[in-house]
Amino acid sequence: MSLLEVSGLSAGYTAVPVVRDVGLRVDRGELVALLGANGAGKTTTLLAISGLVGTYAGEIRLDGRSITGLPPTRRARAGIQHVPEDRSLFPSLTVDETLRLACRTRDSAETVLEYFPALRELGGRKVAALSGGEAQMLALARALCRDPALLIVDEMSLGLAPLIVNAFFPVLRRIATERECGVLIVEQHVHVALRWVDRVHVMAGGTVVAAGTTTEMRSRIDDLAGAYLGDQEHSQGRQR
Repeated sequence: MSLLEVSGLSAGYTAVPVVRDVGLRVDRGELVALLGANGAGKTTTLLAISGLVGTYAGEIRLDGRSITGLPPTRRARAGIQHVPEDRSLFPSLTVDETLRLACRTRDSAETVLEYFPALRELGGRKVAALSGGEAQMLALARALCRDPALLIVDEMSLGLAPLIVNAFFPVLRRIATERECGVLIVEQHVHVALRWVDRVHVMAGGTVVAAGTTTEMRSRIDDLAGAYLGDQEHSQGRQR
C-alpha cells in the first residue's frame, strides 16, 4: 500500500478546475518528482493534496485513509507537511526562534539540525537576513520538526544557484530513507532531479501526461522535455 495515493483528482480556485483527473503515488522512503513547465498545474496539485485549494472530484488517500474532505489542519496532523514556494517563514524571527516554535522538544530540534548543520551557526540570525539557500534549509528543518509522514516541497530550487541545488538532493534522499517518509517535490532542474528521485510524474495542461520510475523515464526525457518541460530548462540541464 502506498503512503500517498491520488486518483482522478480535479481541483482549482474557481468553478473551473486547474488540474483534471490527476493520479500519482508516493511510497514510504521514496523521493518523487513532479515535473512540468510553468502553468502545468504542479503547485495546484500540491495545494490540493494539502487541502489548501478546492477539490472537485477524485480521492486523496494517506496511509490507506481518505483525507479528501479534511481541512488543511487535520491533514497536517495526519502527517502532511508542506514547504511552499515562498517558504512562508516569519522574517522577524531568528533561526532558533523559528525552530523552537516548530519543534516539540530540544531533542527533536537537535535531530533535525543533523540534516542541516549549517543552521547551528545561524541560530541568532533573523530570517530576513538569510540567503536563499539558508532560508530553504530552515523551511525544510521546520517541516521536519513535525515528523511528517509525507513531506511536500514546492519549487525547492527556486532562486538558488545550481551548486546549492545539487547539495539539497542528497539531503532529501537521506531524509526519505532514514525517516521512512515520502517526499514529493516540484522541481525545474530535470536532469539533477533524475539523478536522485525514485519516480517521476510529468504534468502538462493540468494533467499527468507521463509517469514512471526514474529508469523508465530517463530514456524518454529528451522527447518529454521538448514536448512538455520547456526547451530552455532542458538545454540548461544537458549543459550541467
